[in-house]
Amino acid sequence: MPEQRSVRVAADDIVVVGTGMAGLITALSLAPRPVTLITKTSTLESGSSLWAKGGIAAAVGPGDSPEAHAEDTLTAGAGLSDRRRALALTREGADSLRLLVQEGVPFDRALDGTLELAREAAHGRPRIVHAGGDATGRVIMSALIERARRTPSIKILRSAFAHELVVQDGAVRGLLVFEHGKGWSQRHASHVVLATGGIGMAWWHTTNPAESTGDGLAIAARAGAQLTDLEFMQFHPTALAVNTEAGNANLPLLTEALRGAGALLVDQAGKRFMSAVHPAAELAPRDVVARAIEQKITAGGSVYLDMRPVIANGLAGEFPEAVHACRDAGLDPATDLLPIVPAAHYHMGGIHVDDDGHTSLDGLWACGEVANTGVHGANRLASNSLLEAVVYARRVAAGIQRAPALRDEQPLPIQEAPEVPVPGTEKRLDLIIAATRSAVSRHVGIVRSGVGLQRALQQFRVLDAQLGKIAMCQVQDA
Repeated sequence: MPEQRSVRVAADDIVVVGTGMAGLITALSLAPRPVTLITKTSTLESGSSLWAKGGIAAAVGPGDSPEAHAEDTLTAGAGLSDRRRALALTREGADSLRLLVQEGVPFDRALDGTLELAREAAHGRPRIVHAGGDATGRVIMSALIERARRTPSIKILRSAFAHELVVQDGAVRGLLVFEHGKGWSQRHASHVVLATGGIGMAWWHTTNPAESTGDGLAIAARAGAQLTDLEFMQFHPTALAVNTEAGNANLPLLTEALRGAGALLVDQAGKRFMSAVHPAAELAPRDVVARAIEQKITAGGSVYLDMRPVIANGLAGEFPEAVHACRDAGLDPATDLLPIVPAAHYHMGGIHVDDDGHTSLDGLWACGEVANTGVHGANRLASNSLLEAVVYARRVAAGIQRAPALRDEQPLPIQEAPEVPVPGTEKRLDLIIAATRSAVSRHVGIVRSGVGLQRALQQFRVLDAQLGKIAMCQVQDA
């Protein structure tokens, strides 16, 4: 076997793949039990959690209740959410906030010391808790990353790509990993947790970072795990439309809370249009707002976010990330209308899990965006994603602690490492990726049709054949 394809064997207790909020909280909640935490990026500062501009939803304000929060969740989910799980999630909101405070997260507070609560689209009451204004994700992640680095039981592998699950007798027993500069290793483990995030990079316009490529879904599917509700992708209505022709990842997100603070949606003539679409106007559910904007753009128009009312009310300091993004793009939110475009934002579907985050395969768990808990239905309620990440990460950790240890009754087979790409392959793969993103954006976007989906399927078959030819060339050249 060539040196670059040799596989080292390592023994782990628990492997967690992904270092967003769900992965970090899982690892921290398992301490002092040993955990190997894997990220394909070179630093822990990665994943969509880092870029969360909204906050975390919890019914902790006066006159609010978990039941009211759950009802808003069900309404936003278009009748396809799991009622029991939605209520269970919202009832754990206060405990989730307490956990994050214990982990060192400095949430924004009013002058009297109470948590400052904001309102976002489709929420009936102010229940969104922020940290650092619209930099909530970065503030929370900074605290969690620091805790993970100081936790002796957590071993961190950076620049390590999870390639394949090791399955024996229907149970997941480990993971085949490629570490940059070190080569292949097979991590034998009693439990593998996938917290790999979303699939935003499948679309041309996305708020997700470049690493959101659906790796966790792919390896779970190849291992035979059940995946559900994959068709439900949420598009954030208000991504700042800068450099969109390049298909850049992580378009600047203008948080939903801006509209809660008075920002308006207007067309190229400067006229509001959402009042004619939905009784809640700018505060309608995300899918409603995104479709309305998409229809305007498809008809040849332009749509803008008018942030001037927010500035006029002296609230610019609550949205430092939005102001910074606008100024970086050469726009002044105090005077300019801000061009926006809907962008792929959050995947409601994913790896099917039970109440504890356990998948259909023994030994395999999932939490965060890669998992489908049934809470979000067809459309996630704003700021429920961070809440779900905390709740299900803790449930996964508790489930693993209760689970019996797997016994090595027979040796595990060593997975064969893939071929090393031959020169020139990268350019051909980049062309296939670009064509895939184009087809998904054109035919599997906000508004879909049977004809469009058939066209997409035909294009995917052609692209799959091209991938097969590349693989065959590699085998012949090896």
